[in-house]
Amino acid sequence: MDIVLYALTVLLYGGLCAADWRALRRASVAPLFGGVPPVPVTVAAGAPGVSGGLGGSDDGVSRTRGFGPLSRALLFVALAAHGVLLHMTIFPAHEMVFGFAFALSAMFWLGAGIYWIESFFFALDGLRLLLLPLAAVASILPLVFGGVRVLPYAAAPMFKLHFVIANIAYGLFAIAALHAVLMLAVERRLHALKGAGFQRNGGNAGTHRGGGWLSNWIETLPPLLTMEKLLFRLIGAGFVLLTATLVSGIVFSEQLIDRPLSLDHKTVFAILSWLMFGSLLTARKISGWRGRAALRWVIASFVALLLAYVGSRFVFEVLLHRPVV
Repeated sequence: MDIVLYALTVLLYGGLCAADWRALRRASVAPLFGGVPPVPVTVAAGAPGVSGGLGGSDDGVSRTRGFGPLSRALLFVALAAHGVLLHMTIFPAHEMVFGFAFALSAMFWLGAGIYWIESFFFALDGLRLLLLPLAAVASILPLVFGGVRVLPYAAAPMFKLHFVIANIAYGLFAIAALHAVLMLAVERRLHALKGAGFQRNGGNAGTHRGGGWLSNWIETLPPLLTMEKLLFRLIGAGFVLLTATLVSGIVFSEQLIDRPLSLDHKTVFAILSWLMFGSLLTARKISGWRGRAALRWVIASFVALLLAYVGSRFVFEVLLHRPVV
């Protein structure tokens, strides 16, 4: 049964990803016919839901493909299969199995679920193009890297609460980090257009929008201000849950080993990430911090969190061959 769910999950994620990238390549080939204006592939000029500015088109330039009802339904099926697979492999018969591969798989499953909800309100095709390949790879990692059996306290209510809150927090931060990567790509594209003499061409965006798959990929994104608003909403929600994760972890640790805080590798990096995200939100509130520096800070904060939650398990389980809970 497990192998069927693995195959179904990978095929659905991979199929949706392949369809997206094939549509993206078709969109990048369309403007190559010399002297012919770019032809819309899916969205006509002036169609509702197409916004101006980089990351949204208002001059007839197409987006890669809409996230229609069929695609959304297939992604829901993929999420359902992935979720059942995670439950069956992490919680087999009255015990628990976990490790860095399971952590990554759960993180990107939650990230894909958050994207699925977001897709009802915002056109984020570019995020899907980045997220689905990562989710597909992460979903099969537990087949390659087995976890560790957690027997003594897997059924403890406090541990289950801590586990669920932690994974939701990391899923939110994973999506936030991907948002930051996409926003950096849009920023770089804006500067590239200016450097290529965008103004000297009389503002003719059509001259530059046919610049290949990267240009068309960026065209699928909402305007930067919309993405920035989404980014800080995700970080704010993730920070609340990360705070709850640290508090529940301290309480559970006190119940388990009669010591509220153990300054090991995982705890140090988790606290460091919490401080980094907290300082980002504070700077945003006080001085309106934004731009490339803030986006890089988001990615650095997520890397610190990844080292806490996944990095320590990878080092112990794969490099040192020492099981760790």
